[in-house]
Amino acid sequence: MNLNFSSIKKIKIEKPLLLDCGVTLSGFNLAYETYGKLNEKKNNAILVFHALSGDQFVTETNTVTNKDGWWNLAVGKDKSIDTNKYFVICANVIGGCMGSTGPKEIDPSTGKPYGLNFPVITIKDMVSAQAHLLDYFGIKKTLAVLGGSMGGMQALQFCTLFPERTYASIPIACAASHSAQNIAFNELARQAIMADPEWDNGNYLTSGKVPRKGLAIARMAGHISYLSEQGLQNKFGRKLQKQTDVKFTFDADFEVESYLKYQGYSFVDRFDANSYLYITRAMDYFDLYKQNNGNLSKAFDGSKIKYCIISFSTDWLYPTLESKKIVIALNSIGAEVSFVEIVSNNGHDSFLVDEPAFFNTLKGFIDSTYEEFKNEI
Repeated sequence: MNLNFSSIKKIKIEKPLLLDCGVTLSGFNLAYETYGKLNEKKNNAILVFHALSGDQFVTETNTVTNKDGWWNLAVGKDKSIDTNKYFVICANVIGGCMGSTGPKEIDPSTGKPYGLNFPVITIKDMVSAQAHLLDYFGIKKTLAVLGGSMGGMQALQFCTLFPERTYASIPIACAASHSAQNIAFNELARQAIMADPEWDNGNYLTSGKVPRKGLAIARMAGHISYLSEQGLQNKFGRKLQKQTDVKFTFDADFEVESYLKYQGYSFVDRFDANSYLYITRAMDYFDLYKQNNGNLSKAFDGSKIKYCIISFSTDWLYPTLESKKIVIALNSIGAEVSFVEIVSNNGHDSFLVDEPAFFNTLKGFIDSTYEEFKNEI
């Protein structure tokens, strides 16, 4: 795949950013995209946070890959998040590989890619960096912040760090901390990458190598966790590829095997292996309980934000129980919170596919919230 990185929009943040690990980024780039038009009152802005494998290209055409944006089904003209009405902003997270400062970018102190010299980051660091984007556009308070999976984590973290800067928050298919199972999946992915000889101790960009096999396997393992057993069974079952019987080899006999290989190796074309290490580690470190001495309610104490928590019935990566824990914490402090579990066979990826009940929930909450918010500012 030929990638056109020259089309990326960036801003340089000169203000130092103190990271959780103790390192200060004295200057960093934020790559971003916007959709729709910011109105005169600047009260129609929605900040979207992307998931692990996402980027700033939420909808329309990704000008780097020339493919559709990752949330094309939900965001756009006359869609659930209607860009005729709302101004949508999304940034590539720091540590990412689509233009924001991360391990594949050039370290000014060496003139070479950061590689593993890039500091370990957290969800808190990602969100703190993106707040500068609101300053850049002169937006004091967004209508809403939202995202799915890691994007949902960022939406939660934003509310704890900048409660005065959003009217509403929509965390989707996420949790307030990473479970042992999720950490285990991420460690499996990282080990697959680091076991690839082409990874070259993180120096592959300098040595001209590409850890394709390791990153592809990492993506395959992750992709399995995004689906549901019922969804996989309905789509593939035990269907063989083109032959009428098994071949008694280790080639891909089954359609599901071929599907996973396609997902893995196509991912390698657009994603950086070191970024995968850094972003999965940030997700593992995310823990709103720990940030608040074990009391999740304290994370939102005094919050005047309006919340809509959304989960999916077959999501076993971030099951509904995790969303309910967030709802209980918000209820305990008297926050205004709605909760919806969408019935779907599509597992964790339900927020990325065609789920009319989800789209209707999203549209209903955002549109009704805007009617309230636009009279405040």
